[in-house]
Amino acid sequence: MRIAIIDLGTNTFNLLIVEKINSSQYKILLNTKEGVKLGEGGINRRFITEAAAQRGIDAIKRHYDRMAEFKPDKIVAFATSAIRDAENGLDFAHKLKSLFNLDINIIDGEKEAELIYLGIKQTLKFSAKRFIILDIGGGSNEFIIADDNGILWKHSFPLGMARLLDRFKPSNPITPSEISDIEKFLEPELSLLFANIEKFKPEVFVGASGSFDSFILMLANEGLVNHTAGDNSHYLPLEIFNKLYQRLINSTTEERDNMKGLEPVRRDMIVLAAIFVNFVFKKAGFQTIYQSAFSLKEGAVWEIINQE
Repeated sequence: MRIAIIDLGTNTFNLLIVEKINSSQYKILLNTKEGVKLGEGGINRRFITEAAAQRGIDAIKRHYDRMAEFKPDKIVAFATSAIRDAENGLDFAHKLKSLFNLDINIIDGEKEAELIYLGIKQTLKFSAKRFIILDIGGGSNEFIIADDNGILWKHSFPLGMARLLDRFKPSNPITPSEISDIEKFLEPELSLLFANIEKFKPEVFVGASGSFDSFILMLANEGLVNHTAGDNSHYLPLEIFNKLYQRLINSTTEERDNMKGLEPVRRDMIVLAAIFVNFVFKKAGFQTIYQSAFSLKEGAVWEIINQE
């Protein structure tokens, strides 16, 4: 049985095609993505612009062209923050249905967090340790505190990088005062997070997919992290992240255009992602990052094959 998962995120539309082996195993046949910037120009107005919608339609068309080679038996599509929060999000989902006969599951932040946890669990095991997961999106950021037995706390914060970029419109390069303004904004917005970190005391920090993939690839290109194709997780010491953080906050968009490992779709948001992670680390006192390349779409596969 072949399953295709389409994850319609705010920055990228992701496609994962797998072949089921049994109720706990599958083989990845294709894992690819298309940059769409679905929130550009309208995310904080709760609106998907015509240009962004067309980028999304074009991305789905290319995904269907790829799927034709693999002939999946089941296609399941999930939509997250940009579509669920937009006033015309349902209209966009209906447009995709009419064009591709694709049913879109618009999931809430709680379900998104659950699928992210199921994805992470496939790549990292922490036995008795409690861990906290952060999945940085364009529209929302999901935090999950868990252990190997299950989720202890989860929350979706509408603080994605597309929203922060639209709100703060940082200089090129970003200035220290702008970084300070962003951190002052984040402090009260994340008070619920820090209260639950204090309550559950997670020991391990895990960054899921997206921006964390870019961090690893950028560092690998500089020889600071060992990475080979197919690696699903990495250990990232804080001092190595701090070097990348300093480089990013001092960079211009033109310089980031030439940074190997950084996807063009993340060029304008990666600085804000680094500031977000650095702020959480400063407040919570974490010392190391584990990165997992698995997230929502892999969690969705796990859920589907176990239901089957």
